[in-house]
Amino acid sequence: MNDVALTSSKPSFFIPVAALSLYAVASGYLMSLIPLMLGQYGLSTDAASWLASAFYAGLLLGAMFIEPIVAKIGHKNAFIFFLVLFSFTIVTMPIVPAFESWLFARFIAGIAVAGIFVVVESWLLIGDEKSRAKRLGLYMASLYGGATLGQLGISVFAMESEWPFVVILSLLVAATLLLCFGRCQQPQTETHSVLSLKQVFKMNKAALIGCMVSGLLIGSIYGLMPLELHDRHVSTAKIGSLMALLVMGAMLVQPIVSWGSQFMGKKLLMGLFCLLGVFAIGLTTLSSSLVVLAISLVLLGMATFSIYPLAISLGCDGLEENYIVSATQIMLLAYSIGSVAGPIAAQHWMNNPEGLTGFLFVTLLATSLYMFAMSIKRKSRMVAGK
Repeated sequence: MNDVALTSSKPSFFIPVAALSLYAVASGYLMSLIPLMLGQYGLSTDAASWLASAFYAGLLLGAMFIEPIVAKIGHKNAFIFFLVLFSFTIVTMPIVPAFESWLFARFIAGIAVAGIFVVVESWLLIGDEKSRAKRLGLYMASLYGGATLGQLGISVFAMESEWPFVVILSLLVAATLLLCFGRCQQPQTETHSVLSLKQVFKMNKAALIGCMVSGLLIGSIYGLMPLELHDRHVSTAKIGSLMALLVMGAMLVQPIVSWGSQFMGKKLLMGLFCLLGVFAIGLTTLSSSLVVLAISLVLLGMATFSIYPLAISLGCDGLEENYIVSATQIMLLAYSIGSVAGPIAAQHWMNNPEGLTGFLFVTLLATSLYMFAMSIKRKSRMVAGK
């Protein structure tokens, strides 16, 4: 076990959350933009799943070594560093429009985003355990609220121009400047401890599986949902609006997650939200109406994006503060494994009549059954770090 001293004081959450919101707008716009701009830059639409998997492969690799960077330079400076790194990947895409360069850029972007996630999540998780769910709700609402606004950019800026990249870079620069010149303090903790391999194996299994399933779902949704909607003959402008509704569902569910976790177990909650996702996908089979599709996507967003905050909160229950960054990194690693596998696994469903929704249906149903089984299992839970 390694212990690294951190000099810090009372944490302040406004600046990192505001910077995260600006990043989320830029990232949400970019994630929906990439699959739709492939043809414009001479790339095949089949590249969408590979680009999504390259991004999440970077997320996977980044999740393995972010912790020492945060320990060495602190949360604020680490946040700035990863935002700048992410910005550089955006610059290269319109300048070098080749599949290999885009693949590499998305891989590096994944590493940068892993850093952003670990920094902000651990920043908010360190502190009073009773208000942890509320802080995570603030984090997720800011992340998905910003992403909702970003999705709308598709219908505002012409994809045939360079303006989308200019807007995305401007938002990232604004987030970086806010961190550079805004006043915020580092999280308060005396030591930063690394979980041993034995302690990692003692972590809550349902939490780790929840993080992995969340990656499977979110990775495939961000990577392939725009193409799924396009295959359903939805116009480009409406694709942006529908993706925004999906992410809006993710934002709206966060207060429900925070409230529900006070009255029932997190495993049971994850099972119920997965069941909501199964219901949402079932609605799309009953009608081809755009209104029904919109309602289904809101419910699907609520279901899929509720799993990660519940899982990461479950994984940190009972942990001492000095293990939070390490635990966050491990759970992001589990999320990243799912994120890498998700788009590739879902791609095999795209050629079937069920499409992406078939993959989501099977994954959500299996996860709901697992979480229900785990919630009624009578076994003492082993807590990592003890």
